[in-house]
Amino acid sequence: MAEPLPVGDVLGPAPAVASEIFGDRLELAIRFGELLAGSAVERGLIGPREIPRLWDRHLLNCAVIGELIPNGSRVIDVGSGAGLPGIALAVVRPDLHVTLVEPLQRRVTWLMEAVAGLGLAAAVTVERGRAEEASLPPADVVTARAVASLDRLAALTLPLARAGGVLLAVKGQSAASELDSAEPVLRRLGARRWGVRLCGESVLAVPTTVVEIEAGEPVRRPAGHGGRTGGARGSTGPVGGRGEQGGNRRGRRGR
Repeated sequence: MAEPLPVGDVLGPAPAVASEIFGDRLELAIRFGELLAGSAVERGLIGPREIPRLWDRHLLNCAVIGELIPNGSRVIDVGSGAGLPGIALAVVRPDLHVTLVEPLQRRVTWLMEAVAGLGLAAAVTVERGRAEEASLPPADVVTARAVASLDRLAALTLPLARAGGVLLAVKGQSAASELDSAEPVLRRLGARRWGVRLCGESVLAVPTTVVEIEAGEPVRRPAGHGGRTGGARGSTGPVGGRGEQGGNRRGRRGR
């Protein structure tokens, strides 16, 4: 049996809003935060300077993305790293089925140990590999955070979503400009709709900015690329709300 992962003693108390976001899963969220502050820092998955802002910048920032995810969804988290947002979503949303995709073995090892240590093995699986190499059933939702520029990210990850599924890309203040630049790529990929959404507006001082892109019908990826890709036609209308609460949106039409 693997040794338990060391936890940190410098996570700091959970802010009051954490109880509102995580509900009866708050203790599990604290345990995940302690792993991030402990073994994740020790193994270089997170920088030590991130410890004071683990709650605001990482745990809460990721958990509120659940507003955009329908109940019972199959989620693929690409470039999962330290399980952000994938494990955070599995903590706050026990109804989800999450697959963490990560290419680096040392991170995969940590993710597997963290999932087991948190008792999430029934809901979370870990796959080693790159998004463009993954061979997984199409997901309802694909998530990514700090992986690549939006145009490149869409090309890598939209093929993992089913037709009508969505990519949720966590972005910062550059979200709108990245989306403008990525529109030609999104059209070529057959994305149906796209827009910028704000999550956690009612609870977070700084809401999480997410680019939401709806995948089209699957078509063959160009020669030289593995896996599946998005569909061939766009449709009208902004991205609509999918979660029970639904974040604020600034939608765009697919052309």
